[in-house]
Amino acid sequence: MKLHASGEDYLEAILVLHKKMGMVRSVDVARHLEVTKPSVCHAVATLRDGGFLTMDSDYFLHLTDVGREVAEQIYEKHRFFTDRLIEAGADPETAERDACRMEHVISQESFEHLKNAYKTKE
Repeated sequence: MKLHASGEDYLEAILVLHKKMGMVRSVDVARHLEVTKPSVCHAVATLRDGGFLTMDSDYFLHLTDVGREVAEQIYEKHRFFTDRLIEAGADPETAERDACRMEHVISQESFEHLKNAYKTKE
C-alpha cells in the first residue's frame, strides 16, 4: 500500500506521541495534528487495513513493524530538515512547517545521500 503524506503524518504523530506518553489513543492524535476525531478514525481504519497499525481492546494505537519503520524514516527526515533549516537561520516555526513538507517529497535514497554528505562535512 502506497502511503500519502497524510498517512505518513499520522504514523509520525503516533510515533512521537508514543515516545512522549507511552500509550496513544485517537483523541491524542487528533489533538496533536489539530484535526477532527472522525478524520483520525478514517485514517486509523485505512492504516490498520494497510497493516501499518493495530488498535487493542482499550482503543490504544500500536504501530506494526512496518508502520514503525515508515514512521521512524519520516521522523528522521523531519528532524534532519528542521535542524538544518534552523542552523541556516530559519525561524523554528517556519523550519518545522517546511520540514514537514520536505520529508514527504524526498526519496529515501536521496535523503540517505544528503544525510551522508552532511556527516562528511562535519
